[in-house]
Amino acid sequence: MNVMPNRPSKNFAFIDGQNLHLGLKDIGIALDFRRFRIYLRDRLQVAEAYYFIGYMPEQQALYTNLQRAGFVLQFKEVSRDRDGKAKGNVDVDLTLGAVSKMPDYEQAVIVTSDGDFASLVSYLIENKKLRTVLSPNRAKCSFLLRRTAKGHIDFLEDIRSKIDLKR
Repeated sequence: MNVMPNRPSKNFAFIDGQNLHLGLKDIGIALDFRRFRIYLRDRLQVAEAYYFIGYMPEQQALYTNLQRAGFVLQFKEVSRDRDGKAKGNVDVDLTLGAVSKMPDYEQAVIVTSDGDFASLVSYLIENKKLRTVLSPNRAKCSFLLRRTAKGHIDFLEDIRSKIDLKR
């Protein structure tokens, strides 16, 4: 009898960096990137974690920390609004990344609270490719995203002790 070896899952995470940062900041969590990456690897079998973020040269220390923790950075050009506020919308880039890499992973972990990702989540569910959506916090999570991901959504605030920066 041929027995297939029990191999670990090869899941990928697609992270909306700004949404993650702001969502956790709102509830007083300072993310420990290393601990979060370990959580993704150990609990969700994430082999590759793509962190989508706007590129600003003055944030090089942040980018270095993310890379050291094991994240693969996906930069978006940052534009500025009339008031000079930086804007690096990663929604399309993250969606294209998740869809184009579908043959390379078993299931996706989407990290965001943004309702703009409801279509992606729906598509991943239809194709049996969604492991879970990780929303930074309940209060800021889009109703549309919650409804679409029903049964496939968890909240990072529930694992605060595993991901919060120990000071």
